[in-house]
Amino acid sequence: MNREEDTIDLGRLLSIIVANKKVTGGIVVVCTVLAIVISLLLPKTYTSSVMVQTGSSKSAISSGAAALAAMTGAATGKAGEYIEIMKTRTVLEPIIASVYDDMDADEQPTVENFAKSNLDIKNTKGTNLIQLDAKGRTPEEAHEIAQGVVDNFLKLMTDMNYQSQSLMVKFLNERSDVAQKEADEAAQKLEDYSKEHKVYVPDEQTKAMMERMAAYDKTMGELAVQRQSAGARFASVSSQLGEQNANAVKYSMADNDVVTALRNKIVAKEVELVKLRQLYTEEHPDVINAKKELQSMQQNVADEVAAAVAAEIVPVSSTQGSLVAERYQAATAMAVAQAAEAAVREQQSKVDSDMEKLADDSLGYMKLARDAEIKQQVHAELVKQAESAKIQQAVESMDIQVVDPASMPREDKPSGPRKKLIAAIGFVIGCMISLGYSLVLYKREG
Repeated sequence: MNREEDTIDLGRLLSIIVANKKVTGGIVVVCTVLAIVISLLLPKTYTSSVMVQTGSSKSAISSGAAALAAMTGAATGKAGEYIEIMKTRTVLEPIIASVYDDMDADEQPTVENFAKSNLDIKNTKGTNLIQLDAKGRTPEEAHEIAQGVVDNFLKLMTDMNYQSQSLMVKFLNERSDVAQKEADEAAQKLEDYSKEHKVYVPDEQTKAMMERMAAYDKTMGELAVQRQSAGARFASVSSQLGEQNANAVKYSMADNDVVTALRNKIVAKEVELVKLRQLYTEEHPDVINAKKELQSMQQNVADEVAAAVAAEIVPVSSTQGSLVAERYQAATAMAVAQAAEAAVREQQSKVDSDMEKLADDSLGYMKLARDAEIKQQVHAELVKQAESAKIQQAVESMDIQVVDPASMPREDKPSGPRKKLIAAIGFVIGCMISLGYSLVLYKREG
């Protein structure tokens, strides 16, 4: 085809359109009128809006959520998780059954189709606000859907938080009971030994040695609490994922070079903290800074584990992915605490040789006193963590608040169909058909 055949004379095409203006204009008018008629025949729809605000507390499903959301491209943070939860069967099925109660169950829309056609849920970037727009055939139906989504969602989240924290409290209480029994037994052994050997107040040499060993005892107690608390968290999450008696070693990230390097740094810092505690009190700046560095390293481990899990797994849901990440984090925390305990215990064994200089009675008293002190410390910390979990359970129930309740649409102001937009679309389609018709005439005359 040559260049002349490819070229369109716009002046000539315009003259053809004008010459056939009755036909071309008629096409535009017919399409526009048809679009208007369609807009009038389409059923009215109404929209009810509600806005909720998510809190900033750490819920059971939030661990690793940011990393997982970044990998999937979803809304970040809790807002992205909550939007997905709002579209679940647990939330929507009761609403579908109520709204379409005049239909048989097999004729009712599926959860996926209902969410696509009746719900528009979005999170404003950079905020913790979720906007929900629910569409219905009547104002009352739209309001019922919006209110139902919020009510069912809040109930589901309350149940999930209660279940998660209750499991955590249960496991902590079990370990606390064991620790209490061990502490009582250790205290009884110390009392019996004191009576038998008539050693009630340690001599100065024993006191000095006990003060020296107190740094090791305190650190060993803290590490035992960390290990047992992480174990309780691991068991709780594994239970939620439906896997009882899971092997923690399997999830400890032992083959991850970055996690291993961070673990080694934490172990070295724990040993350094013991030495600082032998020289200074807990209020000394060096001790405080060492504790802060340890907390920062532990957070780095948790973040690295979450990122590694997010890069490797394809979770069925955002919630499940967060639980999987939390299980790896708990298992890794257990492994880190165990490694730190072993390192501190090795350092402690080097100091234990000095204890041989003490008299047998004083030596026995010191060992029993230290054992009783450690076990009492472990029990006290586990009780604190159990109480914190109970408080967290109450806090999580207030984590989501309704900012704007579901609105009641006005009968005279439906949100759809959008008649002007439909008429404009009809007009544009008419113009395109008219142009196509004119081009056909242009080719024929050419």
